[in-house]
Formats: sequence, C-alpha cells, structure tokens
Amino acid sequence: MIQSTQTARGLWTVRLNRPDKANALTPEMLEELIDTVDRAQQARALILTGVGKVFSAGADLDAARAGLATSPLWEDLSARLAALPCLKIAALNGTVAGGANGMVLACDIRIAVPGLKVFYPVMRLGYLPQPSDVVRLRALIGPARTRMLLVAGQKFSAREAYDFGLIDRIVEPEDLMSVAGDLADPTLDADPDRAAAILRSCS
Repeated sequence: MIQSTQTARGLWTVRLNRPDKANALTPEMLEELIDTVDRAQQARALILTGVGKVFSAGADLDAARAGLATSPLWEDLSARLAALPCLKIAALNGTVAGGANGMVLACDIRIAVPGLKVFYPVMRLGYLPQPSDVVRLRALIGPARTRMLLVAGQKFSAREAYDFGLIDRIVEPEDLMSVAGDLADPTLDADPDRAAAILRSCS
C-alpha cells in the first residue's frame, strides 16, 4: 500500500496507495513508510503523494480504535522524514486529515490541488496531536491559526492554507506531479554537497 520509485538522478517518489479507503493509514503502512524513508538516505530529492483524490484520511478507523491514534509511529515517521538530508516535497493530491498532517509538515515544500482540505480533529476525537506537529504548525502559520485548526476544529481550504502559509503553491491536478518534478530539478542538477548545504541553510 506504499509504492516507491527511484530514478538514476536520485529522485524518489513515494505514494500512499489505498485509494479505496481514502489512503487511511494502518500500522503496517506507517511502518512501511518509516522503512522507505530509512532506505532513502541517499536520495537527492523525495516527492510524497497519494493515489486517488485524497492524500490521506489519517488513521484507519479500526486501527485507531485499536490504539493507532496514540501510537509513537506517527512521531517516528515525521521525525525521520524531517531529518532526511534531501529536499522533500509534499505533492498533495487531495485532503489531508488527522495524523497524516505530520508527514506533510515534515516536508520542505508543500503543493496542493485546488480541492485540498486540511483538518486535524483531535479535539473532537479526544486525542492529543503529535508534539512535533504543533511545533511545525506554529512555525508555519502562527499560534492563532494553529488554535483554529487544533482547538476550534476548523477545516482549511486550499486557498486558506495557501494564504496562511501552510502550503506553498496551488496546482491543477493534472499538473501536480510535473510541478513537483520541476521543483526538484535544480537540486537534482546541483552538486550534492552544495545542494545539501543550501537546504540546511534554509532550516
């Protein structure tokens, strides 16, 4: 349910592939994502996307009831992805919900289709958000809008997410992956050490 491909130039593309369940995440999928990130240590750039019209509905409901909602796997995945020493681009093919926000926030650049919705219903569901998600949200959109998302349970549209600084570009669905590839091209063409140094300087 996790697909990954690599090119000779060092571009990794990682896809959530469970479209019949809105790419809802199971423990096995999170573990596979962690393993994929660990294998991508030599990647020059990585694009994270989903199959279908939803990036991810967050935790699979049955798995959440069985304990996934409070699993350390979420924090482990976002930490490893954030630490990956290459450019990471989230190409959001649709809505991002709940814990799936963590891997998106751990990326360096976020682009999304116009139909994107972002929500993180921890208050309604009775769970705590992952600590690093709150830190990254505050850094991107500020404390008040973080409260809108987490405390007031608001859904952000693509335009709101762009205006707030949560995503960096709105892209038509048919152009999503080509734009993501274009964003990765300068890094793939550059000297690896120089590209890594420039990326580090932006953190």
